[in-house]
Amino acid sequence: QVQLVESGGGSVQAGGSLRLSCAASGDIDSTYCMGWVRQAPGKEREGVASIDSDGSTTYADSVKGRFTISKDNVNYTLYLQMNSLKPEDTAMYYCAAELCSWWYVRQEWNYWGQGTQVTVSS
Repeated sequence: QVQLVESGGGSVQAGGSLRLSCAASGDIDSTYCMGWVRQAPGKEREGVASIDSDGSTTYADSVKGRFTISKDNVNYTLYLQMNSLKPEDTAMYYCAAELCSWWYVRQEWNYWGQGTQVTVSS
């Protein structure tokens, strides 16, 4: 089992920045991929960014150039640096994890955090 706990959400004005953190514990190790997923009210979940075991990253087109995902491989802490925030970035942000061997095939996350709210005002 893997436990994920997010922090760092909050309210910010458009153009501002926030840094989300996700502390991972349990059976997680270097074979896991991790990512951030967000969900706005009335909308479907959207994959924001992911990072795999060798540090390769992917981003949704909507956040490319503004968000940066990174991971501390010693403490298994995942980060999402969000710059130039827009009102449309307002959502609940979830940290997620899965064995990379499964993630590459299924593109589905098995482990989820409880979420942290990000609100961007115009």
